[in-house]
Amino acid sequence: MASDRTTQLEFAVQMTCDGCVNAVRTALEGAQGVQSVKIDLAREEVLVESALTSQEVLRLIESTGRRAVLKGMGVAEQDLGVAVAMMGGAGPVQGVVRFLQVTEDCCMIDGTIDGLEPGPHGLHVHELGDLTKDCLSCGDHFNPAGRQHGAPQDSERHVGDLGNILAGSDGRALFRLEDSQLKVWDIIGRSLVVDSGEDDLGRGGHPLSKQNGNSGERLACGIIARSASLFQNAKQICACDGVTIWEERDRPLAGKGRKTTDTPAANL
Repeated sequence: MASDRTTQLEFAVQMTCDGCVNAVRTALEGAQGVQSVKIDLAREEVLVESALTSQEVLRLIESTGRRAVLKGMGVAEQDLGVAVAMMGGAGPVQGVVRFLQVTEDCCMIDGTIDGLEPGPHGLHVHELGDLTKDCLSCGDHFNPAGRQHGAPQDSERHVGDLGNILAGSDGRALFRLEDSQLKVWDIIGRSLVVDSGEDDLGRGGHPLSKQNGNSGERLACGIIARSASLFQNAKQICACDGVTIWEERDRPLAGKGRKTTDTPAANL
């Protein structure tokens, strides 16, 4: 289900003066859904507590003309684990989806996926982190209890059943979900897949309804890798691909062109 729970987001922001700080603070503190803002000019870091998606907060910061990159996310009380899936495939669909274990019984899923047809698309955690045959080798939905497919709010469902995300007219799905069955420590090394069609949540009459929601072909996928919590990441978006903060900012969200190694800037 959609979430209005607040989390903390740590950004690297290119700031050089008090004017930069004031501009960023004004953009963030005036936005609905932002609870608090802390800015460290010397470290060029901004810490935001918000109920917005990470992409929405990023856009607010960059509306001031300063470049920014998400470095980490978490909650103040404890660090139960953070993971990220860099989504890509044979087609144009790509994105970044992050998982934050907020409590023992609540996993936050924060994502942006581009290149989709407008409308709903099924989103599922699959059992295997195997991309040797693109998304076809990811296996079935993650379903350790052997249950039937269902909706995220159902007790009878696959653990990997995350329901649907909605792409707008621009092909972008921007979402922030909570799930009570998913645990970050259970899904690292598995995969996340977005499908071409709407998941019928096990309520349709098709033979595949109780298996996978009859949500069509697999458009894009990514291995779920351990990622940085708050204050753990000096330069990288995640621990999996070696891309530095500012290199990552100028590259595709996922897929071809992301891992090309350039000479780092002198200040990195």
